[in-house]
Amino acid sequence: MNDTRRLAIVGTENSHAEEIVRALNVKQIAPHARVTALVGEDDARNRELADLGGGLPVVPTSTELLGHVDALIVTNRDGALHRAQAVPFLEAGIPVWVDKPLAASTADAEAIIEAAARGGAPMTSYSAVRWVPDADRLQEAATGIGEIQAVTVTGPADPDSEHSGIFFYGIHAADLAQRLAPGVPGPVDVERSGATVVARYRCGGVPVTLHLVTPSDAGRVPFHAEIVGRHGLASRDIELDADYVEPGLRAFLRMLESGVPPLDAEVLLAPITVLEQIRAAL
Repeated sequence: MNDTRRLAIVGTENSHAEEIVRALNVKQIAPHARVTALVGEDDARNRELADLGGGLPVVPTSTELLGHVDALIVTNRDGALHRAQAVPFLEAGIPVWVDKPLAASTADAEAIIEAAARGGAPMTSYSAVRWVPDADRLQEAATGIGEIQAVTVTGPADPDSEHSGIFFYGIHAADLAQRLAPGVPGPVDVERSGATVVARYRCGGVPVTLHLVTPSDAGRVPFHAEIVGRHGLASRDIELDADYVEPGLRAFLRMLESGVPPLDAEVLLAPITVLEQIRAAL
């Protein structure tokens, strides 16, 4: 009996889609999970990923896959598309991983979460940066610096991005900040300084600052985080290696095995509410 889970990807334009196909169908990091179908608007890109995955079928719309796949991975770059892609599957009881961001508004994010509850389907969403080894190392270092006093996260983000502005890349810094300073974010104070958006708020009583720097032709700033403790400091660049998507992919695969999402609804909503306030202020 073949018990391999059939996974579909919608949103082939995202580089994460390629990394997921490579990990599951080429490297075969999980013995019982494969990408078996693709949905995307770019024919050339679709063919490229279909070939990479071993001759994958490409279908026009994700809803055609209902009843034919065991889980859906939503990787559209624009978070405004995620609600329409995820909800039909969740309502049908099919697990979904919405690659960053969960949505481009709190209302859409809440609608996705509610659909998962109605369908009884496990659902998750996060930035890949949340799971990379440097994020683990930073959090481990923070255990020895005393009570956390402040968290600062720096990363690239373009408020004028065609993919719902600050949401597209800003989710990386906002989600990492949520990991380092968990809780419900308070009101966000926003200012622009040159090419940088500076956002300040409290989360779980801890002051959090995001520095979101618009990339230039010369490149973009690295992800960096600093945690100030009562008697120490933990600080490091958060580096993304060639396999940086894999830790988040493995978190999704564990969810498929256990049926238990790695993050609760409050954690999923937190960075979305922060980014929505930033966008509104800009």
